[in-house]
Amino acid sequence: MNGLSVSELCGLFCCPPCPSRIAAKLAFLPPEPTYAFIRDPEAGSDSGAPESGGGTSSLRARASPPTPSPETRWRLHLTERAEFQYSQRELDTVEVSFAQSSRGNKIGCMYIRCVPNSRFTVLFSHGNAVDLGQMSSFYLGLGTRINCNVFSYDYSGYGVSGGKPTEKDLYADIDAAWHALRTRYGVSPESIILYGQSIGTVPTVDLASRYECAAVVLHSPLTSGMRVAFPDTKKTYCFDAFPNIEKVSKITSPVLVIHGTEDEVIDFSHGLTLFELCPKAVEPLWVEGAGHNDIELYSQYLERLRRFIGHELA
Repeated sequence: MNGLSVSELCGLFCCPPCPSRIAAKLAFLPPEPTYAFIRDPEAGSDSGAPESGGGTSSLRARASPPTPSPETRWRLHLTERAEFQYSQRELDTVEVSFAQSSRGNKIGCMYIRCVPNSRFTVLFSHGNAVDLGQMSSFYLGLGTRINCNVFSYDYSGYGVSGGKPTEKDLYADIDAAWHALRTRYGVSPESIILYGQSIGTVPTVDLASRYECAAVVLHSPLTSGMRVAFPDTKKTYCFDAFPNIEKVSKITSPVLVIHGTEDEVIDFSHGLTLFELCPKAVEPLWVEGAGHNDIELYSQYLERLRRFIGHELA
């Protein structure tokens, strides 16, 4: 779509879409869960039943899991849909748990100790239509290659996380993950790198605009929901969803923006705009010829991350 027609403009101003509808249309496609959390019998649990819908029904998968006691310990179980199964050595590096969001949802979290005594931990907010089970092998490889541990979480309604995905829940979900990383694992803000990919840049920007951290990585970011749907949008309307463009200038940490020049989902111009608005933006990575889902396949991707984390932040 190249611009807004008269009928579209009339529709927007006479019957403006609510942010949740824009959000649902543009962003939220939870996959069938590819993993489960199983109570660890070695931790004294009275049940080995999994907490997930990786089994029988999507309805059960979306149900909020019961409140775990402080003593409850969980193990990760990947289903065949995850497409990747851990060796025992890799499994030993993965710790899973629940965090409680301010909106009442239990949020599934995953902490991967990729590198002993690593200086930084990446708090990763993943893209759409994937869950922790599908992302886990990528996290293992990424953390090992950039010398960081990785902490990630599933949005409300994704994987084992309870509730339904909404914009407000995105912000509450990352808050819960941030506080879990800070309190449960004792990671200080100056050791946390916030990393958001695609829709994951929305909670990442929101959190980074409120908390200072070691650094921020925005991978294929969007400026706002309206600007994705209607590229000629010049201002942020009250009913716009995901208004990164209004928050990114408040980020006081160093920001690395990564975007493919041939992105077919979120146009390259979104990355350019956000880069220009970041007060402490570092040299960006514009990957020539890359689309929305293949930037990681280009050698420049790891090279730029290594230089940013290993040298520029040091």
